Amino acid sequence: MSPLAAVLARDLRLASRRPAEALLPVVFFVVAASLFPLGVGPEAATLRQIAPGIVWVCALLASMLSLGSMYASDHADGSLEQMLLSRLSALELAAAKSFAHWLMTGVPLLLVSPLLGLLFGLSWDAIGLMALGLLLGTPTLSLLGGMGAALTLGLRNAAVLILLIVLPLCIPVLIFGAGAVSAAASGLAPDGHLYLLGALLLLTALGAPVATAAALRISV
Repeated sequence: MSPLAAVLARDLRLASRRPAEALLPVVFFVVAASLFPLGVGPEAATLRQIAPGIVWVCALLASMLSLGSMYASDHADGSLEQMLLSRLSALELAAAKSFAHWLMTGVPLLLVSPLLGLLFGLSWDAIGLMALGLLLGTPTLSLLGGMGAALTLGLRNAAVLILLIVLPLCIPVLIFGAGAVSAAASGLAPDGHLYLLGALLLLTALGAPVATAAALRISV
């Protein structure tokens, strides 16, 4: 097994031993999105109009819940230092950690999103478009979140600092992800929003692991 695959398998195995912690983002995602129809009202047209923004905001906040533990536990017990001293490069470590976070957080959110789309009365075309946007956007959230977790590693109030660092960077993903469904509902082509989401993913995939690796070396 390659070192990168070993780190990925290790994180997934640790998450399987803490199922309650692993399921927390999904539970928050479903509960938070389900509360909006109770507060806004049962009007179907209003719910369909605000559904994309609600789903994306809840997905963004849900993905932030587990960022604090991405590197903190390994840093506390010395595992992170040993991994950085091994033949595994810091760049590979950052990529493996972000990919593991996406598998544990982004993929479950992606699988649950059609149920929320049905809850808000979206059509199947709109639900498929929203799922495609989440497929392109959630890896970007994990990559940016890993960078924020590395920058705040070992600091007091790290969870608050992660939010202050990561949330402004995730605003374009939120805008284009929700805008794709809104554009399709208005009769416009959503291709531009999806292309921009893909461009953000490529840009983040190239830059975020490098910045995360540098932040890990500084922190350790």
